[in-house]
Amino acid sequence: MQPEPGTRIWIVIAAYNEAGVIARVIADVARRGYQVVVVDDGSRDGTGEIAARTGAIVVRHPVNLGQGAAQQTGIEYALREGADTIVTFDADGQHRSQDVVALVAALAQNEADFALGSRFLGASIDLPPARRLLLKAATWFTRISTGLRLTDTHNGLRAMTRRGASAIRLRQNRMAHASEILDQIARSGLRCVEVPVTIEYSAYSLAKGQKLSDSLSILVDLSAQRLHR
Repeated sequence: MQPEPGTRIWIVIAAYNEAGVIARVIADVARRGYQVVVVDDGSRDGTGEIAARTGAIVVRHPVNLGQGAAQQTGIEYALREGADTIVTFDADGQHRSQDVVALVAALAQNEADFALGSRFLGASIDLPPARRLLLKAATWFTRISTGLRLTDTHNGLRAMTRRGASAIRLRQNRMAHASEILDQIARSGLRCVEVPVTIEYSAYSLAKGQKLSDSLSILVDLSAQRLHR
């Protein structure tokens, strides 16, 4: 299924040292006709060069600023280029391009500005029990702090309309941006829906994923954010 004629869908991929998988990830979404911007967040392994050779537009951070900052850069770039719809997509190979189709369709079908992927409504392949517990705890915390009744609050696969994307201003540069974006969605008053998606875990993606120590940093970041709001 290809995008509807006249629809400008941009895929934003924040990438840091993903040279081993970035070409495959870009090819997967590009074959569906989407525009792709990769934000090379200070990589030291040739990620940006490979992304450019694979056909993506590459925006570079000279130093590593973190996934939140990279996603904000990508969102702003896509908006400047006239995107109607923006989809954030992980660089480590966990996401599937066919789920982008469902997310974008859900925006129109539900007259929503945000469509959020949920592995717990869909499927999570080879998700370790400890990681599942961590994700469930994060969901519980974020539901309390934002009031959004979601099933999966740390899923990087999400679609947003131009209006929705314009309401996002990520300031948390590390993994806390996943909670921050939901807080901003809640405060925007714009409609959001959840969509079942599949997340495929591998030894590679698990090695690069969030750890328990990261969760403590997220709590500190979010607490500081609320104090300075």
